[in-house]
Amino acid sequence: MKYTRLTKEQLEELHQEFINFLASQSITAAEWQEIKTNKPKVAEQELDVFSDLIWEGVLAKVEYIEHISKQQLFLFKINEDHMSLIGIKVENEAIDIRTKEGYQWLQQNLLEEQVTLFTSTKAISEDRNKDIFVLIQQGGNITKGQLYEFFNERLENK
Repeated sequence: MKYTRLTKEQLEELHQEFINFLASQSITAAEWQEIKTNKPKVAEQELDVFSDLIWEGVLAKVEYIEHISKQQLFLFKINEDHMSLIGIKVENEAIDIRTKEGYQWLQQNLLEEQVTLFTSTKAISEDRNKDIFVLIQQGGNITKGQLYEFFNERLENK
């Protein structure tokens, strides 16, 4: 398995897609029940293959990833051959940028001494999707990139 198996909740959400996946392999509902009952290892393998297919489709479309903790913000823009990172670290222990107040504080104090800003780029490996998946496993969330673009614009106008 290349990625991780989808959770039970995710599989339930993708119920129809899974039916289509089984049908593409000429597996009927009755045959699937029999496989689950009599060949649990085969059923597990089918779930793993389906999960990898779903992950491949999702990861191929990712353009932005965000990882936000109490005092750090990592914003990634995924390009064809490299990732761009905007990193922000708040040195004030009293600020939690995950809260509305903390985020407002960050916006108002972005260029102050208590805030460290840095940018970086990194080449994408031969397996772009795996690079993105690692970021997600580390706590990153797929986004539309509004935060990245907001801070990128501020950095360009600095």
